[in-house]
Amino acid sequence: MPSARNIAFLASETPLAQTAKVALADRYGDYPPEEADVIVALGGDGFMLSTLHETQSLPAPVYGMNRGTVGFLMNSYSDEHLIARLEEAEEAVINPLHMRAECVDGTVVEALAINEVSLLREGPQAAKLRIIVDGKLRMDELVCDGALLSTPAGSTAYNYSAHGPILPIGSEVLAITAVAAFRPRRWRGALLPKSAVVRIEVVEAAKRPVMADADSRSVKSVSAVEIRSEPAVEHRILFDPGHGLEERLLREQFQ
Repeated sequence: MPSARNIAFLASETPLAQTAKVALADRYGDYPPEEADVIVALGGDGFMLSTLHETQSLPAPVYGMNRGTVGFLMNSYSDEHLIARLEEAEEAVINPLHMRAECVDGTVVEALAINEVSLLREGPQAAKLRIIVDGKLRMDELVCDGALLSTPAGSTAYNYSAHGPILPIGSEVLAITAVAAFRPRRWRGALLPKSAVVRIEVVEAAKRPVMADADSRSVKSVSAVEIRSEPAVEHRILFDPGHGLEERLLREQFQ
């Protein structure tokens, strides 16, 4: 990447991250994100996601250093040679998903998700979902605890825990994965082109309430959710050479 003379340090609220921010800012200076060449996020993956959302309108890329519990999107922490690391870093550009959630009360909530958009049952009864892809009914009834649509960048997160596939970062596909599917019992999900528009409707929404979630932005009592990739929004993430998203996704499959 170009010169990283002006750095903005953002940190999660944990003592470990806050201590690191003080040390790094004292050594390298600390600029407002709007004036920075690069933004350094200190925390875990959750903080990295929130930083990407909060700074998506800014031109500076984001370089994460792990000061949290999970660090798939983060680089290892060190306060040495930071300028050199930033200038040698590899850049990955990812597009988020756009969620349009229609609620039972008629309200509509829109949000972006870098990892996945998920629908999850709110009550004790299983959810009943209807899946429509590009205007065509693909599954009339999925009985499950929930379902999610994942990007390649998010495929090792909740998607992988739900036994969904790990997607190569440049694959231009999305994964739709069931969470604890009851019927069809053996349905393992599907791979869809990145251009697909997915609509998931909630059957018996009043009796079997379902919530929607976009990167921890939750919406209760939804009746339908429409999800599509958002190419107009680009998140620029920096990784140390040889440790980029493509390599991490490959490595995850051979552990």
